[in-house]
Amino acid sequence: MRVAFAGTPEFAARALDAIISAGHTVTLVLTQPDRPSGRGMKLTPSAVKQVALGRGLTIAQPRSLKTEDAWAPLAAADPEVLIVAAYGLILPQSVLDLPRRGCLNIHASLLPRWRGAAPIQRAIAAGDQRTGITIMQMDAGLDTGPVLLQHPVAIEPDDTALTLHDKLAKLGAESIVVALARLETGDLPAAPQPDHGVTYAAKLDKAEAELDLRQPAEVLERLVRAFNPSPGAFLRYGDAPVKIWRAALVRAEGEPGEVLSSSPSGIVVACGVRALSLLELQKPGGKRLAAREFLAGFHLTSASRFQICVG
Repeated sequence: MRVAFAGTPEFAARALDAIISAGHTVTLVLTQPDRPSGRGMKLTPSAVKQVALGRGLTIAQPRSLKTEDAWAPLAAADPEVLIVAAYGLILPQSVLDLPRRGCLNIHASLLPRWRGAAPIQRAIAAGDQRTGITIMQMDAGLDTGPVLLQHPVAIEPDDTALTLHDKLAKLGAESIVVALARLETGDLPAAPQPDHGVTYAAKLDKAEAELDLRQPAEVLERLVRAFNPSPGAFLRYGDAPVKIWRAALVRAEGEPGEVLSSSPSGIVVACGVRALSLLELQKPGGKRLAAREFLAGFHLTSASRFQICVG
């Protein structure tokens, strides 16, 4: 099939690579403009652009798709279908109407649960036991279109946003190839999303990453995993933010913020209910370290306390 593709991060790049490998003709790739990245803030192409460059594909990087000039390259590419995955720009109705067979979206949840920008992180933070991939026919709403395919995946107790992302990226790439094959043969029925079970996965805010130790340890442990690797959960010790990369639940009690014990196996901090053992930490300007190495350069005593988040 003649396919156009719109996407930006690694999640989308894997899908683009799978579509090309399946033998479809990609007439145009839409991706976000290059962004400053790294210590030198050098302009860096998106993961999707890097795949497209490697495959010799035509690329367009509009800052929006609100004007006819912006989406003219897509019209000229004349795709049968547009595949969208974590693109980052809103598609107006004029763009949705361009491909003859419409626009298909690869979404990292089992819609209608977790519509929106951060479905992977919100699923982990909420304690969901499963999530998945939805291939959806796009409409003008926010992830409200009819469902074409769904494939579930379990959320394991040790899954972080990174590990779950990788599972879903692989599943999304496989699912869109199946969807295109079925679309080509006319065997891809659409089912409207149910009205019940709708939740929204709001974009992550860095302010959420500061852990409130008045909350139950179970909630905080999920947040540590949900915000790994970005934006990175953290606690404050004095004026210093200490990033928490890995933590485990502990059956212990104390005043929230109180350091109950510190040993090479972990730093145990009291929460609103039970406690967290901090297993991997990072101080400002330092490296990510296991508790044993972290404590070698970070002095804690039985009177030590982590600050309580205010706000």
